[in-house]
Amino acid sequence: MEYLQQDQPEGVPPLELTGERTLPDVPEENYWYQRHVAVYEWIAERIAGLRVVDLASGEGYGSELLARRAADVIGVDANPEAFEHARAKYTREGLRFERGLVEDFDTERDAVVFLQTIEHIHEPGKLLDAIAGIAPVAYISTPNRLTLAGPDAEKSENPWHLREYDVGQYRELLGPHFASVEILGLFHARKLRVHELAIKAGWDRFHSATRLTKPFYDRFIPAIAARDFRLSPDDLEKALDFIAICRR
Repeated sequence: MEYLQQDQPEGVPPLELTGERTLPDVPEENYWYQRHVAVYEWIAERIAGLRVVDLASGEGYGSELLARRAADVIGVDANPEAFEHARAKYTREGLRFERGLVEDFDTERDAVVFLQTIEHIHEPGKLLDAIAGIAPVAYISTPNRLTLAGPDAEKSENPWHLREYDVGQYRELLGPHFASVEILGLFHARKLRVHELAIKAGWDRFHSATRLTKPFYDRFIPAIAARDFRLSPDDLEKALDFIAICRR
């Protein structure tokens, strides 16, 4: 089934949801979009007044969120459709977009933001060296293989992911390239935590037996917000995603 963004500004062509990146304005994708927004908002509180690059900026919504607090933000993405869409849609002062490979960006910045993309990279070590060379701090996230794919799988079925990491593997990947690495986990909160508990109590069997699945999730998924996620340093093996704060 094809999913396109809804209700885009005049002159901004909607992007198609392919699975390579998440998108706003697609109700069926809202869980994944808000999962990303929660992390961008957390980072935005920590980069106020800084010069920031958002590598693999995709549709551009994350760069725009960062630009609300940063001194200026450059969003970098190689995809031509995403680049043109972002440049047309997000025109906040202090925000601009560049089309290019993340591996080629070499402008010094105060902070690098690189979310949910290291698992797509053929030579992650080389890129991490480059990131450490352009900014004193980098925020780098990736999904937790254990919760995305399961403990017995090497990776999920996402065709865009070359490798996925558990927390130990993620530390091993990042450690050689930075002086310090702090890792936080992203977890469900509020109504998503209640939903988790309901599933453990048998909700899946109930909604399928009573034919409530579609009407319930047609309302539940669009209602998910960034505040339905939380970050914590505890129980990282159970985290949805890892967010690493890397300092050189």
